[in-house]
Amino acid sequence: MLKRELNFQGDTPLLYLIATPIGNLEEFSSRAISVLKEMDYVACEDTRNSGLLLKRFGIELPLISCHEHNEEKASERILSLMKEGKKIAYMSDAGYPIISDPGERLARKVLEAGFKVSVVNGPNAGLCAFVCSGIPSKHFYFYGFLESKPSTRKKELESLKDFRDTIIFYESPHRIEDTLKDMAAILGKDRQACLARELTKKHEEFIRGKLAELSELPPDTLIGEMVIVVEGAKEKAKEISDEDIKSYLSEALKERKSKDAIKEISKQYSLPKNRVYDIYLKNWKN
Repeated sequence: MLKRELNFQGDTPLLYLIATPIGNLEEFSSRAISVLKEMDYVACEDTRNSGLLLKRFGIELPLISCHEHNEEKASERILSLMKEGKKIAYMSDAGYPIISDPGERLARKVLEAGFKVSVVNGPNAGLCAFVCSGIPSKHFYFYGFLESKPSTRKKELESLKDFRDTIIFYESPHRIEDTLKDMAAILGKDRQACLARELTKKHEEFIRGKLAELSELPPDTLIGEMVIVVEGAKEKAKEISDEDIKSYLSEALKERKSKDAIKEISKQYSLPKNRVYDIYLKNWKN
């Protein structure tokens, strides 16, 4: 059923999804701080981490633990509080909730209950890496984390190897070596890529090169959560049939001698000269 409503009109309970800093605390927006100060509770992925962040900005509120292992149960408590008229925001440890982080089930349950959801914008590691990567940016696809099981990860990469748009991946330090090697083997060793780590922090680093080169990086130098931006697959050359070559030759022979026509078609379409010559013999040299 189609449902259309204005988020900030009426008295329907609303859950705020708050984007948090991915490194540099100065990225925590003034709007995020002002919204949080109006809340009655803050639900969060990790109460310890979120508690420290809130304390840094002078915010003291009751915290509700809501992570991937208890999200179902925590969501019920949050919905109950919202029904009582309590104002609640949700924040994950870094970046946006839901994007490779918990919060999806909570947001869905809030909407299913007839309540509203809004976002307070902030930083996102994938976009930060993407805009600094130097990789073609007209179209991109956010994939997030690949599966940790090697066989499943390889199947995922196989399904992406012909994808034409730039792809953004997340990866953890203990899997980065195997992931980069699998990417080089399956997506192509000459595929251009950019590995970004420690984004917005003091030791922010970008490593750009071919996947084969990235796969040879010493793993002990790759610390922290990482983003890998990989260029899309190149367009495959069109398969040229014998009939196509015959047609090209037919046109070329109207203006050129056979030797010149064969040479031209071979060069123009990157075809073996012997193949073009054989088709000429078959069709014109009887």
